[in-house]
Parts: sequence; C-alpha cells; structure tokens
Amino acid sequence: MENINDEAKGNFAFHRKSPLKMLIGALFGILIIIVAVFMVFAAMNEYKKGGYIGQDIVAKNTITISGEGKIFATPDIGVIDLGVVSDAKTVAGAQKDNVEKMNKITQAMKDLGVEEKDLKTTNYSISPRYQYTSGRSDIIGYEVSQTLQVKIRNLDKAGDILGKGAELGANQVGSLSFTFDDPEKLNQEARTKAIANAKEKADALSNVLDVKLIRIINFTESSYVPPIPYYSERSLGMGGGETATPDIQTGQNEVSSNVTIVYEIQ
Repeated sequence: MENINDEAKGNFAFHRKSPLKMLIGALFGILIIIVAVFMVFAAMNEYKKGGYIGQDIVAKNTITISGEGKIFATPDIGVIDLGVVSDAKTVAGAQKDNVEKMNKITQAMKDLGVEEKDLKTTNYSISPRYQYTSGRSDIIGYEVSQTLQVKIRNLDKAGDILGKGAELGANQVGSLSFTFDDPEKLNQEARTKAIANAKEKADALSNVLDVKLIRIINFTESSYVPPIPYYSERSLGMGGGETATPDIQTGQNEVSSNVTIVYEIQ
C-alpha cells in the first residue's frame, strides 16, 4: 500500500510540473526562432556589403567654370564720427564744456536736415590727466570725450555738416565713409552678372570640347567689399585754427561678385 501511495505521489508531482516545463520549452523555442531570423538578416546584409567590395566609386565627369560681375555705383549715404574732447581741472568743468559743445553740434546737425534717427552717441568717457614728476604721478585735471555718429543721407550737405561741426567745437573725427542704403540690391546685380558670365563661358567651352552640359552640381560665391575711405582731421579742416568747409568727393564704389559653378557633363 505504501508503494502504491508513493507512486501516486510521484505521478501527481510529474503532472503538476508539466505546465511549467511546457512554458519553458515554448519560450526557448521562440528564442531560437528570433536568433535564427536575426542571423538570416545579418547574413543578407553582409552579402549586400560584399557585393560592393572591389567596385570603384562612380565618378561624374565635370567641368568647373568661374565668372565675375562688377557694379559701379555712386554711394548714397555718408557716415562721419564727430568728437569733442574737453579738458578742465575738475570733472564738472570738463563735462560742462563738452556737453555745451556737443549739444550745439547735435542741434546744428538737425538744422541741416539730419534726422534724429541718424544721430547716435557712440562714445562718452571721463578720464583723469596725470603729471609725472620724480616717479610720482599727480592728477592735474580731467578729460571728457564724447563722439556723435552722423549718418548723412543728403550728400550735397556733407561739406556743410563737417564744416559746421568743426566751427562748433568738434576736434576729433573718427572716419568718413560712403556706403549704400540698399547694398543687397547691388550685390544681387553683381551676382547676376557673374552667373551670366560663367554660363557664357560654360556654353562656349562645351561647344569647343563637344560635350553636353547636364546640370549644375555645385555653386560657390565670394564678394568684394571696397575699403572704407578714411579722411584725417587735417584734410577735413579740423586740425585747429580757422576752419573751412571741405569739398567732399564721394566718387564711385565697386561692388563685385565672383562665382564658381561646377557642371556635370556628358
């Protein structure tokens, strides 16, 4: 009887563990399938890569053409920095002199037709002045400096503006430059001329070489910005002494564009 009970218990335990074993077996089977699929796709990818081994990179036949376009235009805007430097024994004294002169200059610019939006203070500073004696430095006064940037839209009045500034106490001039109110328009005109020049060269060259232009595969551009003219204080009549109205000549500025076009040919 005991043997029969032991056998029954063993069978019960076997049947109780069977579902667990079945689950483990199923999961193991799924894992094998996933690994097999992964290995198949990996092998296919390696096969595709191997198909390119030993093959040269397909190079396209090309020609490179450069073109240049230039525009000459008369500037329509002038920019000038008018500065006043004042010296006095005290800060208050230097400030008083500087402010009075600069206020008069600012008002005179407005009276000459310069709009308030074209007047901008670009510098204001206060610094001590020293005297060095026997290795010792002593403050002997103060210097106040102020700079007003003036944008001149009516260039016919450029000489009058500079002369009036000097007459009212402007004793420092940073620079005088001429530029354009809409430079991008001129850049586009120069670029258009440069591209047309390059295309003309490409057409002529393709006829000589007996090739066909397929398409543009690369394009680069560089632009040329003319140097800003600089006029010293002396040439503008601001070097001290009796002032005179300078004769301002704007001349013409050159705006140029250089392009490089790469064509695919056949």
